[in-house]
Amino acid sequence: MPDEPTAALCRIYLVRHGTTLLNRKNRYRGRIDVPLDEGGWRDAWAVAGRLSGTPLDAVYASPLRRARDTAQVIADAAGKDTVQDLPGLVNLAYGQWDGLTPEEAAEEYPAEYAAYQAYAPGAATPGGESLDLAARRMLLSLRLMAALHPGGSVAAVSHAATVRLTICHALNSPRPLWRRVLPNGGLTVFEATTQNVTAVEVPTEVAAVE
Repeated sequence: MPDEPTAALCRIYLVRHGTTLLNRKNRYRGRIDVPLDEGGWRDAWAVAGRLSGTPLDAVYASPLRRARDTAQVIADAAGKDTVQDLPGLVNLAYGQWDGLTPEEAAEEYPAEYAAYQAYAPGAATPGGESLDLAARRMLLSLRLMAALHPGGSVAAVSHAATVRLTICHALNSPRPLWRRVLPNGGLTVFEATTQNVTAVEVPTEVAAVE
């Protein structure tokens, strides 16, 4: 199949939402609908400032409040009237790890935790979601945005694990190195078409903890 023309590329500014209380306690948030804390709002304004000179066709978000509120700040700064929910951007479902620290998860579920850390094929959180499924829905979401905005630029707000998985696949990097340092309010840039997703600007340091 011939390559799509460069004009069809959509630039996607993928943001990790601002800080929450559970982030500060280093506990898995999953789909717990925890709000931004005071620092999280500052994170949102900081990334909105970074994007304020970038023409955006739309702003998308995971349906969780911490992502939607981060996206709303970005949208306001960009002069966009609405934030559009995109369910595929939602956080990894952590199941029985919800609210646990990584140390607690490792102690209670050592095999599953080791597989998660290494992004082993078929790795899944107990009672939650497989990492491969989360990666597929994220890549599909970016390709969907590209289909809706060919040749345009959009911002999208998601979560640490899902952004990391997207980077891993977009770079085709070794799966055990998927866990890159990604601060709250951190920005990663992709270019996408309806067929492909390419990473343009990514963090380089591998994370030690969630």
